[in-house]
Amino acid sequence: MTALLDPDRIAMVAKGVSAIVASRDATMRPSIMRAVGSHISADGSEVTVYLRHSQSGQLLQDIATTGEIAVVFSEPSTHRTLQLKARQATQRPAHGDDLPVLQAYLQSMVHEVGQVGYGPVYVAAMLVAPLEDVVAVTFTPVTAFDQTPGPRAGAELPASPKPRP
Repeated sequence: MTALLDPDRIAMVAKGVSAIVASRDATMRPSIMRAVGSHISADGSEVTVYLRHSQSGQLLQDIATTGEIAVVFSEPSTHRTLQLKARQATQRPAHGDDLPVLQAYLQSMVHEVGQVGYGPVYVAAMLVAPLEDVVAVTFTPVTAFDQTPGPRAGAELPASPKPRP
């Protein structure tokens, strides 16, 4: 059995870094939006990104139609960037159990974006959303790419063996 992501990349996503979500329609026209939150399972096998329905109509429609999703996770202070792709994303309305995830993500982004000179008011303007306007999109990554600027940008990450229990 193999793991798509190593513990270091899982930790980067788990701490809450910038997340940009994309998909495409049947004619290959792209749709894109900034996530207002994200969560990754401890083993990296399941990722959830949160989108504002009021701002992401086309993107959510494209994901529902194609199942395809690509998410770029980037650490603002270093530009360290990871792209994950999947073919079977699912959607559901956000609910009360998602609030701690969204609040933790907001606090992490206040810290992350603060390192490059933007304050909490700026981050809140980007990320605060009423829960009734938030949709959770969950997927199992099938491919991962190093998108950090530099000589390896665009390189697919090899799967690594999962440790045996």
